[in-house]
Amino acid sequence: MAPKTIRKAIADALEDLSKDNFDKFCRQLLDRREEPRVRRNKVEGKSFLDIADILVSTFTERRAVTVTTELLKQIDCHCEADSLEDDVREETPPPSQPGPSDTSLQFVEKHKVELFQRVSNIAPILDELFDKNVLQPEIYETIRALPTSQAKMREIYLCCLKGGEACKNILYEILERNEPYLIADLKEKK
Repeated sequence: MAPKTIRKAIADALEDLSKDNFDKFCRQLLDRREEPRVRRNKVEGKSFLDIADILVSTFTERRAVTVTTELLKQIDCHCEADSLEDDVREETPPPSQPGPSDTSLQFVEKHKVELFQRVSNIAPILDELFDKNVLQPEIYETIRALPTSQAKMREIYLCCLKGGEACKNILYEILERNEPYLIADLKEKK
């Protein structure tokens, strides 16, 4: 049997909730005060599969599990939270291997100069960072107004650096989606 992905484990945990508990979970997700926050229009009327996708894309896989279990415990769904933690624990690499978060942080740090110079598909990257609340509207507009893609990418990087690990992870995931050939080329350079 193929191993269960983190996204699948989260989706399974949410699917096991009653309708009332799923609604409570969604309300708790919207009420979170920590960054990054999830917007109401991303959650309302969505299925458990959609919510699992939103959790992973907003928080990264590693952090999505933590956020999901915290929210499940807040709505007194401790069994589902424990079950999710058990599912994920079975699929987690041994501690001697760096997790995806560590790898992406190291990658962004190591290749920042090349990212500044070579990333050209700036608009969708900027839009996704704004959509995920990594960039505030004023910063978003300021970066859009910069004259070159190099200047824009440098500012994007600096904003993500200020935002901490979660923001750098989000940047890495967005770069993987929007600049796959560049990221593959930089990975080969190790």
